[in-house]
Parts: sequence; structure tokens; C-alpha cells
Amino acid sequence: MTKQQVVQKLTGAPRAPRKTFGKAFAPSNIALCKYWGKRNAELNLPINSSLSISLGHLGTETVISQNESSDDMWLNDRHLDADETFAKRLIAYLNLFRPSPDFFFKISTTNNFPTAAGLASSASGYAALILALDDFFDWNLEGKALSILARLGSGSASRSVYQGFVQWYRGASDDGMDSYAEQLPEVWPELRLAVLTVSHATKPVSSTEGMQKTVETSTLYKSWPEKAERDLDLLRTAIQYKYFEQLGSVAESNALAMHATMIDTSPPVLYWLPETVAIFRKIWHLRRQGEQLYFTIDAGPNVKLLYEKPDEKMIQNHFPHAEIINPFGGI
Repeated sequence: MTKQQVVQKLTGAPRAPRKTFGKAFAPSNIALCKYWGKRNAELNLPINSSLSISLGHLGTETVISQNESSDDMWLNDRHLDADETFAKRLIAYLNLFRPSPDFFFKISTTNNFPTAAGLASSASGYAALILALDDFFDWNLEGKALSILARLGSGSASRSVYQGFVQWYRGASDDGMDSYAEQLPEVWPELRLAVLTVSHATKPVSSTEGMQKTVETSTLYKSWPEKAERDLDLLRTAIQYKYFEQLGSVAESNALAMHATMIDTSPPVLYWLPETVAIFRKIWHLRRQGEQLYFTIDAGPNVKLLYEKPDEKMIQNHFPHAEIINPFGGI
């Protein structure tokens, strides 16, 4: 099945928008059990299931409307030229939803966090875009369908259509209709994240490219799917019973294992900077002193801390520039 066939199956025949504009916000998310590797690149179907937590107020807001003669795209108040890589990818996605070849979109997207720096900007970006399209065309789709459509733009975007804990199912069907995300029922009011931004720079290797190289060349990767599924089960138990030590240790181990497969890639893909490693060492040192904190990191240099509310003063003392997030503050 092609992307266009998936869109037609879920949205029906192309139709004109029902509103003058569509608007939506989607949170960024950080995977506690990572998505790394595709079994179908066309449909962004994952090799393993994954589990994430949203970053609350950090995310993307998108406004979409009709434009007269060409697509007009803006990112963080900067106009995008049609030949830019980001714009080409965005146009290819929008092509799936045009009511006619001479229908053009105006898109204004704003990220309130660094773009393409390992904070899941494409996840929140494509999730916000599909939610805005749903509003614009008045499809009134359910979460499962929106998750599948977001996945066509970016795999991890399937998780960003929700807040809180979210599981993305690998699925087994070739058409991907059983590969979608859903929000888990559990909430954890005491759980906190803290984002440590090491760099705002664009990643030298995109997640898509890094993922493909890893799957093709890493000898360590063959053990990744089994570890990911085992870690996911452990995380589900930790979330259900609020076992913080289990949640943190499994998430940290999962992140390091993913990066190990990248480093084992030919040529190696290394997103870490010296400051990233220094943060790792500081966290391990604090844990040896009895502090309860862990970290996770996506495909980029920026680190996310995991801790509970009673330890917030300790985090502020040791990481004064961290941006603290309460993922369940608005749930």
C-alpha cells in the first residue's frame, strides 16, 4: 500500500476545506523505549514497538489555510524556499492531502524549542500538521487514524498526537493499519523531566539517515529489537506501579543501547558532544552519592533528565539551566 492509498482509506475522497483555516498544537515527545529502525521505509513502519512521554508545553503550533498560487511555508517566522530540504519534505507530505493539483497551502509553524537538535521537532511538527489538517478539512478523525497519518510524515509523530505516556505499536500488517500509537491510561503526577540543551545546532546527520545507516551496517543492531521489546515490557510495569528506579534505569539503558548501535555504524554516527558526555558523568556521580535521577537522549546531543518532584531542588542546584517539565500538569 502507498501513502496516498492510506490517506484515501482514512480520509475518503478529496474534498475542499470546510473552514478558512485550521490550527493545532502537538507536544514533542521523548521515547523511553526508542524507535530505531524501519521495516517499511515508505510507510514508516517500525521494527520494534516504542513508548514515550510527552514534553508537555514544549512542542509545535501550526496554522494552515489556502494560498492562491503556490505553497507558502513559514517556520519560526522564517519564510522557507521551496528548494530547501525541509520544505521539499513538507510539500511531499502536503501532496497527499491536496483536493486538486491547483490547490495550495499556507503553513505557519512555530516550535518553542530547538528545531532538528534531537528534541523530536519532526515528531511534534507532523503531529501538529495532521491535527491542523483535520481541523481545516473537518475530517473529525479519531486518534488512531490521526496517529497513522502523522506516522506517514515522521514515525515518532504517531506518538505526538497525544499527551502523557504513549505506546506506538509495531504492528504486523503490510499496510500499516495496525501500526499506530495510543495514550496509556496511567498518569504520574510526581514524575518530572528536565531538558538540558547542549546545542541548538541542526544535527549533522538526520535521524532518518542515521537510522538507515545503522540498520544497514551495525553488527550490534541485530540484538536491538529483542532488547527494545523487553525494555518496553519493563517500562509498562514501572509505569503501572510507579517504580521510578525501574523506569529510570530501563530508559537510560535503552537510550545508551540505541546510541551504541549508531556508534557501531559504518561510518560511525555520533550525536554526542563533549558537554553531553560530561552531563552523563555528572548524573552517574550524583547517583553514586545516592541521588535518584536518570537520563535519556534521542538522536542528538541534548539530554533529558528523569526524576520525581521531591528531588526538584537538587536538580535546580546541580543543573540550574535545565528547563523543568511537568508532563502531567495539564492532564
